[in-house]
Amino acid sequence: MACQLEDVIIREATQGDIDTLLEFEQALINAERNFDPTLKSETTYYDLNAMLIDDNIKLLVAEWNTRIIGSGYARIEKSKHFLQHSCHAYLGFMFVLPEFRGKGINTKLMGSLKQWAQRREVTELRLDVYSDNVSALKAYEKFGFSKLLIEMRCGI
Repeated sequence: MACQLEDVIIREATQGDIDTLLEFEQALINAERNFDPTLKSETTYYDLNAMLIDDNIKLLVAEWNTRIIGSGYARIEKSKHFLQHSCHAYLGFMFVLPEFRGKGINTKLMGSLKQWAQRREVTELRLDVYSDNVSALKAYEKFGFSKLLIEMRCGI
């Protein structure tokens, strides 16, 4: 049975999803190693248990046929004092299993996170993406994001 977008359910992550989310986190980190040579060989990005209980974070999963196939979160952050908006929602942990990519699942996750942020009266979404991650850039631009700033590094 092929995955159809209308059959994908977006729901809040639960404690029972942690093992799958930990696998997603490592897959994400492994993919990002191709773009960032400074990542440690053994590392984690998230405190998933803390994210589940933080009122300023919405951690979602995409589920198809009882299988978790994607994830993403929005975190309300205070914006820099010189910006027009006082806070924004930072999106992260945007991950879809490779065999389910290109079906609109990431867009569906981001749409749910955007709705959550809007209900919290947040008017700005932000995220980080590696400049060489062309497929991610295209997906985010299709959703409505635009390039704003390039972070640069120089090893010394």
